[in-house]
Amino acid sequence: MDNQKSNLKDLSYGEHFIENAELVSFPNPKPGRVYEISIELPEFTCKCPFSGYPDFATIRVKYQPDKKVLELKSIKLYINSFRDRKISHEAVANKILDELISASEPTWISLEADFNPRGNVHTIVKVSDGVRKDC
Repeated sequence: MDNQKSNLKDLSYGEHFIENAELVSFPNPKPGRVYEISIELPEFTCKCPFSGYPDFATIRVKYQPDKKVLELKSIKLYINSFRDRKISHEAVANKILDELISASEPTWISLEADFNPRGNVHTIVKVSDGVRKDC
C-alpha cells in the first residue's frame, strides 16, 4: 500500500487513471436491434519502435454491438495509455481491435488508424472482425 501511495505522489491524477486504464462495457440498451456506433479519437499517440519518435494518429472505430456497449471514458483512457509505448502502426491497430473485441464482443467492428505523415509517408491501417449487417 505504501508503494501505491508513493506512486500516486509521483503521478498526476490523469496519469494515474491512464496507467490503470481498463476497457469497460455495459449492457446494450437495445439488444436485438442492429445499429452502429462510430467513435473518433483524434489525439492518439505512440512511439515508433525503431526511432523512438512520436507517431500521431486519428483512431476511428465503428461497431455493431451485440450484448455489450463500450463505455466512452474507458476508451479514452485506454487509448491514452499508448502514448509512451514503442509499437508499430500495424501492431497497435491490431492490438486495439483485439482488446475492443475482448471487452465488448460486438457483432461487427472495424478500426482505422490514420497516422499523420512523417518523413513524407502517410500510413492508414484498417482492420475489422465479424460480419457487418445493414442498419
